[in-house]
Amino acid sequence: MSEDEGHPIISGLAALIGVGVVVGLLVSGAALAASSMLGLGGGSDDGTASSQQSMYLPKPSDTESASGPQITLQPGQETPSGTATTEAPPEFPISLSASATEVGPMEEIYLTGVYPGGEGAVVQVQRFENGKWDDFATVDAVVSGETFSTYVQTAHVGVNKFRVRDTDTQAVSNQVRVKVR
Repeated sequence: MSEDEGHPIISGLAALIGVGVVVGLLVSGAALAASSMLGLGGGSDDGTASSQQSMYLPKPSDTESASGPQITLQPGQETPSGTATTEAPPEFPISLSASATEVGPMEEIYLTGVYPGGEGAVVQVQRFENGKWDDFATVDAVVSGETFSTYVQTAHVGVNKFRVRDTDTQAVSNQVRVKVR
């Protein structure tokens, strides 16, 4: 070999590195252009409402309680002045209702109710059987916001009577009847 030809290995490596750099630049340029066209760029956030989602939550405040009687009178009807109206206490301190009056065997029967002043109480579902009220399969509910809800399932065909009982005070609700066909 002559000295004019140089080192062929070094020349080959230099050419290979040069081609690799050129190909790398072309591929990265194409990827950058494609991501810009598809909208995959990071974009800019200038802090305006259209670029960010926000939610405003007002501070909670106490509401005023009603001070007058909670009744609606017929037009032209007035209560006599100077006489106090006394309402009899409700027959049942707990109000209970069922989601359906007739269901198939083992269908869910949703029981919901209102228990004024019973916040945090546990109410036990009971069923009337053999002339007495028995706890129904340890189904209970916790009163929250003076309301409660739970569900029961039964295969006992015929009319089933349910009620709930406060496990602490023994207060009971009205009964609801559900026919299982």
